[in-house]
Amino acid sequence: MDPTRSIDAGGRPAWIGDLLVEYEQWLDRQRGLAPVTVSNYSKAVAQFLRTLAQTAEVPVSILNAGMVTAFMVEFCRDRNTNSAKSMARSVRSFLRFAHATGRTSADLSGAVPVSAGWHLASLPKAVPAADLEHLLGVASRHCWTATDRRDYAILLLLARLGLRRGEIAALDLDDIDWRAGELTIVGKGNHVERLPLPSEPGEAIAAWLVDGRPACATRSVFTTVKPAGRPISTGVIAHLVAAACRDAGLERINAHRFRHTLATQMLRSGASLPEVSQVLRHRSARSTAIYAKVDDVALRPLARPWPTITAKTDPDAGRGMARPWPGARS
Repeated sequence: MDPTRSIDAGGRPAWIGDLLVEYEQWLDRQRGLAPVTVSNYSKAVAQFLRTLAQTAEVPVSILNAGMVTAFMVEFCRDRNTNSAKSMARSVRSFLRFAHATGRTSADLSGAVPVSAGWHLASLPKAVPAADLEHLLGVASRHCWTATDRRDYAILLLLARLGLRRGEIAALDLDDIDWRAGELTIVGKGNHVERLPLPSEPGEAIAAWLVDGRPACATRSVFTTVKPAGRPISTGVIAHLVAAACRDAGLERINAHRFRHTLATQMLRSGASLPEVSQVLRHRSARSTAIYAKVDDVALRPLARPWPTITAKTDPDAGRGMARPWPGARS
């Protein structure tokens, strides 16, 4: 049997699976990306490679700018901006990898079209304060099982500290300093930072560890219950947030919106943008700048009153605002 035509467990040519393994290792060792980011890039690139419609690895070496652009144009046809940008990032990354490892003679990453988008064009979608407290209140009253105690602790870390799903999933028992009341967080780019652990989420984590977490070899703080003792995944966190919303009678809330909610609440309580940036651990001020648009108190003094005119009082008052039509004589 021709080895280049073998199929792996995922129903794709085996060479694609082998190539993705090497690509994932490159992302981890050369780029230092988080495991969840590596996984997302790999899934997108697998979709790109399948479109080559070949079972031999030859097509990678004969890729050209036209093929790359054609794929992106077709992919983006019926997709939103976020999906298009995500695929573009993944394909650019893979093409840099292909060039760095000698699979392509030229760096084709520049052939990936840039998706239209505007920085700070949208508002962060915060959860109304009343809805958030209702959600946490329902979760706190339902802590009857080990799973309930685990889920409540995770909800508090999302809401009170604004942690990302990947950061929660990666928490290790050694990351909690109970005496100092601190958490060690491994964030984006493997940046390690220490955060204060408030009493509310701290007590919830302790309740899970003492009366919920199954005995197991893993050092992960949050584990599965059935089957017992496996490190929890980001997908499980997304699922438990959705389940908590159903129990509270609320529309489904994306886990990342808890970060937006925390930032919005801080601003409306008088915190500054640098303080919000420090809590959310943004590496760039540009990431925090979007929250300036939801700071109603700070923005209100900047708003100028709209001019009002009445014909009775000053019929010529508005003429100074009008600009002459091109070519017109005064």
